Formats: sequence, C-alpha cells, structure tokens
Amino acid sequence: MNQSLLIFLLVIFIGYAAAFTAPSCSRWNAASLFSTSTEEVAPAPAADSEDIPTNLPSDVGMDYIPLATFLATGQFEEADQFTRDALIELAGSKNAGRDFVYFTEVKRIPSTDLATIERLWNRFSKGKFGYSVQKRRWKLAKGDFEVFCRKIGWTTVDGEVERKKKWFGASEFTYDLKKAPEGHLPLTSALRGTSLLKALLNHPVWENDDWKKEP
Repeated sequence: MNQSLLIFLLVIFIGYAAAFTAPSCSRWNAASLFSTSTEEVAPAPAADSEDIPTNLPSDVGMDYIPLATFLATGQFEEADQFTRDALIELAGSKNAGRDFVYFTEVKRIPSTDLATIERLWNRFSKGKFGYSVQKRRWKLAKGDFEVFCRKIGWTTVDGEVERKKKWFGASEFTYDLKKAPEGHLPLTSALRGTSLLKALLNHPVWENDDWKKEP
C-alpha cells in the first residue's frame, strides 16, 4: 500500500471518529446554531411550583389552584375571569341558571372563599389589586362612583367625552401589573347599577383583618 493511500485512509478514519464523539445537537440547544452566543436560550418565565400555594380554603370545595397559577404567572385577565366565574358559583347564581350575580346574593358568598380569593390577588399583585384595595379607594372617593372609576382606571376619554371602558368584545381594561392603576382589578360589572359593587365592598369579610391570615 503506497503512502498516499495510507494518508487518505487515515483522514477518513479521523473524520468518522470526530463525528461519533462530537456533542449531539438536541432540540434544547439547536437555537445556538444560529447565534454567535455560547449561552443557552433561556426558557419562558414560569412560576416556581413552590411559589404557588396549595392550602387554599373553601367552604364549598372550590379549587383555587387555577386562580393561584394565573396570578403567579401574571395572567391577570384569566385570573379576572376565573374570579368572576367563581363568584357566580359561590353566590348560587349558576344554580339559578344565570351568568351574573344579583347584589342580594353577595351575602351568600362564604367569607372563607372570598378571603382566599383576596389573599391571592393581594399576594401576586404586591397589594395593588383586590376587593380590599378597591374598598379603600371607594372610601377615598367618598362613595362617588364616577370619582372611584376615574381613580382606578375604569374610564377613558374619547375626544372630550369621558366614558366607561368597554368590557365585552375587545376589552379596554389593563391587565398589566405595572401599567394598571391601583385597584384596577378584579372587574365588577355595573351594567345594572352600582349595587353589586357596593355589596362586594361591604361584605362581612372586610369588617376586620382576619382575611389576611394565612391558613
């Protein structure tokens, strides 16, 4: 065998050896093939399971893990909808075949459940959202609904005309914790007047600070 052939075979052998010993390119680091950075692509932010509380009391067996998860991951629009749906069920409105709560039914909502909902909203909004926050803003507005709505960002201006923000369809409300005013969430419909909002803000659970106690 001449020297040229030996060199050729040696090159072939080295090439195969390198191919079998090189690191594999998995789906987790494939993005780095198109980047000059040697750092791995960071995954999308996610809440640590340890940050999501699991001891969430309910007098009626309501599961609040979804609400905790929505809030912990910053999905405030989904958390708002969950809260609204929960109140409909807690007040007995769902059993009556309605998808809204009458103000006279608010008293049926267990204090235990409302406290659990409120602690979650307060915790994951750093005290910015929740019914207790809205109650404080209501007092500062001296019970004036128009002033209250203006302060918590429930109004907008079209030209020179101030109006309430639209809820249905493409919502005009703000679901960004940094951008939303204090007390902006959760939302309460005032299509049938302010009685429902007043009933929620005057629920017996707010008579003292026991709702703040973690279970």
